[in-house]
Amino acid sequence: MGHLADTRSSAEELADRLVEYRRHLHQYPELSGEERKTTAKLQEWLAEAGIQTVDYGLNTGVIAEIGEGNSGPIIALRADIDALPIQEETGLPYASRNQGKMHACGHDFHTAALLGAAILLKNKESGLRGKVRLIFQPAEEKAVGALQVIESGALEGVKAILGLHNKPDLPVGAIGIKEGPLMAAADGFVLEVKGQGTHAAVPEVGVDPIVAASQIVTSLQSIVSRNLSSLQQAVVSVTRFHSGTSWNVIPENAVLDGTIRTFEENARATVRERFAQIVEGVAAAYQVKTQLRWIQGPPAVRNDSRLAALAREATAALGLTAVEPAQSLAGEDFAYYQRKVPGLFLFVGTSGSREWHHPAFDLDERALPITAEYLAELTELALRSLSEQPDQER
Repeated sequence: MGHLADTRSSAEELADRLVEYRRHLHQYPELSGEERKTTAKLQEWLAEAGIQTVDYGLNTGVIAEIGEGNSGPIIALRADIDALPIQEETGLPYASRNQGKMHACGHDFHTAALLGAAILLKNKESGLRGKVRLIFQPAEEKAVGALQVIESGALEGVKAILGLHNKPDLPVGAIGIKEGPLMAAADGFVLEVKGQGTHAAVPEVGVDPIVAASQIVTSLQSIVSRNLSSLQQAVVSVTRFHSGTSWNVIPENAVLDGTIRTFEENARATVRERFAQIVEGVAAAYQVKTQLRWIQGPPAVRNDSRLAALAREATAALGLTAVEPAQSLAGEDFAYYQRKVPGLFLFVGTSGSREWHHPAFDLDERALPITAEYLAELTELALRSLSEQPDQER
């Protein structure tokens, strides 16, 4: 228990420092792909902690390593660093100073917590049973940052990866751990329906794209209820319907945007197939032309069972509460890492009053040292577990 007591003491001493990190990031949010000042600040803070950064050629984001010279496996820890195009409405003294930009998803929390875990792990670097690669990832909100990291080579040699997300509906001290699918594949679509414009008083002269597009919206609702098993979770949502400019003109075109969320690849394929069939059928019936563009999103987050068992062990060691969270239909590009190496994505309780992406989103900062301590403990457990496996199992 000695090392646990030392870790707890160190984490408590770090609490004020982590709050300072988080509040600075919260005041100066940057959007996906624009995280240049955030990147520079992270490099500064890591250098102050004596943690070496590694240049993988990323435009934004930071990769760092702990355990230089250590033999054994490499475990990666990932936090996302980008913000959202939302005008903050919290009224906090450290609210965003960048107009129209806000850390409304808690990525500032994730980044500060990972910095805390990194400092704790650096303090015991010589005793680690391997190396820790820190990934401060850009552009999660656009679901391209993980792919950029993978393409840079920063995942090479990694045997497992750990990530986390704050969860407002879980209390501080609760850790959400779930094997298998946790977050959904998130695909988007843009559908243009092309008709023939005319005066609204003589619709028979033209081809009305609004009527056809409305029929498509209605018909799409049958996919989940009639083409998927009731045991399969999926969502098909049309979120934008734009057409016309005047009350007395039937327009040429209508445009539909939306999203599809699924957990299983076969359901993902079925939804897309039926979607295209419905569009084709309605187009033929209403004599319109259509152009469908898919926006390929990340696959579902699927958690490794062995890492999940270690996560439960870490909660017990630190006296935290392990809970099995409900699946979330939100998407996460952490899933791309899990296509390459075993991975575990956790939910961390933050006792928030608002959900992600709300302009008044906030969280309980008492969760910061808890999360840093937990992530450091889990990393040590995972390194020991992986180092004890035969090479062919790694």
